[in-house]
Amino acid sequence: MTQKSSVLINAAPLANIPWEERPAGSSEVMWRSARNPVIPRDLIPSSNSIFNSAVVPFKGQFAGVFRCDDRRRVQQLHSGKSEDGVHWTLQNERIRWIPEDGKTAEIGEFLYSYDPRVLWLEDRYYVTWCNGYHGPTIGVGYTYDFETFHQLENAFLPFNRNGVLFPRKIKGKYAMLSRPSDNGHTPFGDIYYSESPDLRYWGRHRYVMGPVGGWQATKIGAGPIPIETSAGWLLIYHGVLTSCNGFTYSFGAALLDLEQPWKVLHRGAPYILAPMTAYECVGDTPNVAFPCAALVDGATGRLALYYGAADTSTCLAFGYVDELVEWVKANAIPERYLQ
Repeated sequence: MTQKSSVLINAAPLANIPWEERPAGSSEVMWRSARNPVIPRDLIPSSNSIFNSAVVPFKGQFAGVFRCDDRRRVQQLHSGKSEDGVHWTLQNERIRWIPEDGKTAEIGEFLYSYDPRVLWLEDRYYVTWCNGYHGPTIGVGYTYDFETFHQLENAFLPFNRNGVLFPRKIKGKYAMLSRPSDNGHTPFGDIYYSESPDLRYWGRHRYVMGPVGGWQATKIGAGPIPIETSAGWLLIYHGVLTSCNGFTYSFGAALLDLEQPWKVLHRGAPYILAPMTAYECVGDTPNVAFPCAALVDGATGRLALYYGAADTSTCLAFGYVDELVEWVKANAIPERYLQ
């Protein structure tokens, strides 16, 4: 682990991380990019919207998997690359998954896929996403080059969303957070933890946390890949409020135990970022800020977070990991509400 302030961060240096300093006079723990939205809805000819997408460092630059709803409004995943993490080139054709064997081919018929997460795990880049198989569930696949993609078995039974892998094994097992749901727009949702010996068979499911009121009163779901720190796994997650105007998606943060991540150590009561700008409040789904990916520079603690805005475009926000950790502790929900 490398150290920033009193918090140790298990992340490699990333000198070319996208970055903008905190605006003068701002006291926000995370702040929006002045260049938002960094990926417009129509970056490729086939897209109606590009949002809720995942980015990782790749060969000194950046690559990712992007949700691109097409002009039929079918949800699809596309690959993309960037030199600086801000200006992107996306493939106009969706990812064509190659089943790892004949059994996986039985579930390989394309229905829809959306809200990906991507991480480097051991020797390749793994992708999880919401996969259509008689309803939404968690698809799992991998790539070495963001050109060819291989599909594994779905992790869970329908209905499930927001499948997020941990970046290392925990007590010898792969680990994932998910949000069991229904087949609709899910007016409820708690985060659960599951483990696997091989990324194909999943069990030992454990409750992590659920809605608690306010901005996260209706449902919650894991966001970017958890960030390992000496204070625990820093989990940035979305929460949903139901009002007279429908759903509002914001995001906050929590700290989970390093070896028993279903145990919540601290959970921030306020949101970190809520829809307030025009690009977050106006679009295909108004009032949405949905986090899916975070880049971390282990040398400085800088964090660049990618989030979907109004189910229309992709945006960036910035912060420091150590400040987020201390913010969660200082603004924590009382312990009696954690479990």
